[in-house]
Amino acid sequence: MRKPYDLPSLGDLACFESAARHLSFKQASAEMNVTPAAVSHRIKALEQDLGQPLFTRQYRGVELTEAGALLFVSLQRGFEGISDSVARIRNRRDRTAVSIAATTAMSGLWLTPRLAAFWKAHPGVAISQVIEDSGRVTGVDLSIHYGDPDREDDETRLLFHDRILALGSMQFAETHSIGQVADLSEVPLIRIHSGANEWTGWHEWFASLGRPGPTGPEFALNNYLIGLKAAEDGIGAVLGWEGLLHGYLESHRLVQLVPEAMESPFPFYLRIHSGASANARLFADWLAEQEG
Repeated sequence: MRKPYDLPSLGDLACFESAARHLSFKQASAEMNVTPAAVSHRIKALEQDLGQPLFTRQYRGVELTEAGALLFVSLQRGFEGISDSVARIRNRRDRTAVSIAATTAMSGLWLTPRLAAFWKAHPGVAISQVIEDSGRVTGVDLSIHYGDPDREDDETRLLFHDRILALGSMQFAETHSIGQVADLSEVPLIRIHSGANEWTGWHEWFASLGRPGPTGPEFALNNYLIGLKAAEDGIGAVLGWEGLLHGYLESHRLVQLVPEAMESPFPFYLRIHSGASANARLFADWLAEQEG
């Protein structure tokens, strides 16, 4: 009987995807709990099936060929879709409930404070939050991101487009006599680096104001909320999205250090994952109507 799909061995494809992701047969073997020789054997079998090499073998590792890169991208997309469907099936208990993924910062600063108002208007809809700071989001109806929504294949909703301010504690501002942008060029700055979001950094902020990049010491963190706490403690200045940090500014936990601000190059947006329920779309539309 003719097979409906012209595919090599699925085991060989899974083995190749792991090796391509790590660019290492050894790491792929550890992930798949087989020997490196078994990984090598499967990939050779796949290359024979396809009639061309997928890796260039080198002394210190492997690199993908053009054919290998094409196959890897296709497999990643396919496996991500399968993983998302599997997660949905495993978690499919109540389709009246809505699951939404967000980073720790976005959840704490923007999403959670709005849930009470939504439940007041829609008491029959349960919301389940998934806190995800790695950037890999599967098995949910909705997810919140900072970046370019045009990159998404799924439907999106714009949440808000913000201004980016230079923020710090009052004590920090007084200690370093900060009154203008030039005063920030050599003071300690807090830099946020996270895989979940393409955080706009200090060099982009200075460049948007026509200024050279800062030369002072940096304090690097991979969590935005911890970065805010460090700024409150006077460790350095931090970049803040005005709509996210309204509460901090209103309570003077942080203050705007200089009048100048940068228009954010990216918006915060909502991704509506394929298969999202009617209640998920209701929640998405409600969130999109909220002020940043």
